[in-house]
Amino acid sequence: MAELYNTADEQERVILVAVDTDDTEFDADACLDELEELAQTAGAVTVGRLIQRREGVHRAHYLGKGKLDELKAYIDMQEATGIICDDELTPAQIRNMTNILGTKVMDRTLLILDIFASRASSAEGKVQVELAQLRYRLTHLTGQGKALSRQGGGIGTRGPGEKKLETDRRIIADRISELNRELKDIERHREVMREKRLASKIPVAALVGYTNAGKSTLMNHITGAGVLAEDKLFATLDTTTRRIETEGGISLLFTDTVGFIRKLPHGLVKAFRATLEEVSYADVLVHVVDASNPAREDQMRVVYDTLRELKCGEKPVVTVFNKTDLPVEMPLPVDDIARYRLSISAKQGFGVDKLVDTVQEIARSLKKGIRVLIPYDKGALLSIVHSCEITVNESREEGYYFELYADEETENRLREYIVR
Repeated sequence: MAELYNTADEQERVILVAVDTDDTEFDADACLDELEELAQTAGAVTVGRLIQRREGVHRAHYLGKGKLDELKAYIDMQEATGIICDDELTPAQIRNMTNILGTKVMDRTLLILDIFASRASSAEGKVQVELAQLRYRLTHLTGQGKALSRQGGGIGTRGPGEKKLETDRRIIADRISELNRELKDIERHREVMREKRLASKIPVAALVGYTNAGKSTLMNHITGAGVLAEDKLFATLDTTTRRIETEGGISLLFTDTVGFIRKLPHGLVKAFRATLEEVSYADVLVHVVDASNPAREDQMRVVYDTLRELKCGEKPVVTVFNKTDLPVEMPLPVDDIARYRLSISAKQGFGVDKLVDTVQEIARSLKKGIRVLIPYDKGALLSIVHSCEITVNESREEGYYFELYADEETENRLREYIVR
């Protein structure tokens, strides 16, 4: 009888490594907790962690020489197959650490790119991820050495890309140019769709927040969009927009966006900029916070920093503290940036109706309440009127009477028919 062999991928055993400096913005232990979640999401098991306290990272080895020797012994003791560093490493650091440790060396950026590669499902998402991966590899060609080979499997080997050690820079650069052209075509299509939404005058609320805060679950509860919602980091990457009709007969658009994270790789921000810019066209930002997460205040800071980077810091914000059906440490954080603060459970549906009412109230406040009387022989103007939120609609002897909320452009177009 023929002997059977198990061809399943062997699970990687990794040690997490961080340098804790005086100017570190985040607690090193909290960063490694999140890095462990990322590693688990990528299919690796964490068998240890090591933190070195230094004034700054070592320019050549990331860690000090003595700590590297300690890490090498730790790798042997734990039978680890690789390490993951919490910062983005330079090519020289990767090369030097690989030579000294004799094991696979990865960084936070490579790990996040790997997760994105496994999660991308739409054509746009796949192009964006491949573009970010190739930009990363182009800057790390001189430092990866043996690790550049994609034959071995595991973290950093998923998704599109070259498969041989001697990857040519010109080939990668040509592929990047090709992907940029594809992305521009996709962006033009997105721009057309965006212009149609803007022309409809329907208020847009964008769900933003840290990854795994519950944005997709909330989106599904509000709109029935059927977006993939799982208790894991970066469960969804693609932007989804759905329209709802409120109980008051008002139309609203809700947009689900990719989650933010600490130290989000610059290449991903650049590649996903077109997707992230959907936030800048929203009328209201719904900031979803995982109230049950001990690091919730740090996560809120990351979200606001990213919104400022996207030049969306001045938009009205509704902060919703989600997952209140779980044990939550009280009191909830103060959020001076948000116009409203609500406690909800997207999973159980608690507080969601109040959120929709709040978004509707803010959308109304951004427009002006006017009254117009349209003569019966000016029926062509009714399409303009019906693009607004109408609160009163009557047929009078002189014509069609409406009370509505209009933006400045619509008010100017109807100015001749406004009644006091």
